[in-house]
Order: sequence, then C-alpha cells, then structure tokens
Amino acid sequence: MTEGKVIVKNKLGIHARPAALLVRTAAKFSSDIFLTQNSMEINCKSIMNVMGMAAEPGSEITITASGEDEKEAVQKLIELFDNKFEED
Repeated sequence: MTEGKVIVKNKLGIHARPAALLVRTAAKFSSDIFLTQNSMEINCKSIMNVMGMAAEPGSEITITASGEDEKEAVQKLIELFDNKFEED
C-alpha cells in the first residue's frame, strides 16, 4: 500500500471538473485507489463518490492505493492536487 497526503489548493475545491479529472486519472491504473478526508473514505474511481466528498479549499486528503501500480497512481494524483487541477 502506498499513501500520500495533499491539500486542496485550488480556489473552488473539488467540484465537477477536478472530480472528473481525478476519476479519469485514477481509472488509468489497475490499483484500488481511495481518498480519505476526516473519517470519510471514498473510491477515487467513482465520480459520484468524489463529488460527494465536497472537499473545500484547504482540506487535507489522504490518497491510498493498493496494487501493482500503486506508487505511480499516488504520484499522479498528488501532481493533480499540486497543480491545482490546472485551474489557478
């Protein structure tokens, strides 16, 4: 299992566009990928789950992946958060 922590840095948080980008990116990997905020853990490959998380700017999220490509998966998702989903 590989884990990484990120902060939501874009101005609008995880709304429809960033959620779709997260799900599209996660779907490229065979690993199981989860996002955890507070005590809520969701499947990162489900658009409804990611949007339902409603992560606001400044929220801390833990990315967890388990599988053969877990390290690459976590790294790519961390890059999305670090790049503010190319919004700002």
